[in-house]
Amino acid sequence: MNAARSRWRIENSIHGVLDAAFRKDGSRIRQGHARHNPAILRRLALNRLHSEKRTKIGITAKRKRAGWNHDYLLKVLSL
Repeated sequence: MNAARSRWRIENSIHGVLDAAFRKDGSRIRQGHARHNPAILRRLALNRLHSEKRTKIGITAKRKRAGWNHDYLLKVLSL
């Protein structure tokens, strides 16, 4: 029972971060396999942003900074 609860806690925390940082629930991609491609890219971006430890800000702020600052984007992608 504890293993099942632990798994759902992890699943819910990942979903919460994806929704907060990437507004996943607001996505209007619904048809066929089209929704899987952005989902993979979101998780890849989330992993890259999590691995960047030098900047002590939240995931949403890191995502925005990477969009505004080309040097920061390259730093995140090169990790």
